[in-house]
Amino acid sequence: MTSEQAHQEIEEYLGQVPSWMETIAEPASDHSWGLFRDLVLGETELSQREKGLVGLGVAAAIGCPYCTYFHKQEARLADASDAELEETINVASNTRYFSTILHGNEVDHDEFVAETDEIVDYIQQQEAAPADD
Repeated sequence: MTSEQAHQEIEEYLGQVPSWMETIAEPASDHSWGLFRDLVLGETELSQREKGLVGLGVAAAIGCPYCTYFHKQEARLADASDAELEETINVASNTRYFSTILHGNEVDHDEFVAETDEIVDYIQQQEAAPADD
């Protein structure tokens, strides 16, 4: 249960206090609201659209139907198209797929980092190279 001040603030932001917020234990309720307010609803380095898409990708990857629905609606409010929503979920799936391969095969992390850095350097050099006319 949130404090009276947090309760009023949630109603101002959302038009109501969602029932699930009432299930957050007292020691964490106001803090949890603050995290949600500041990171999800607040002005940050990421746009509302970007935050919605990131949230959707994570929600899909962890298989949370609640978060998937919420972040899909959040992204739609910020004008993300259905194609962008689908691509976000596919990118998340791709990340989870390769993470499973890397972890399952116990790929050496230091070697992975070194190879990734080499790939980034190569791509940067290719982008900086003058185009052949």
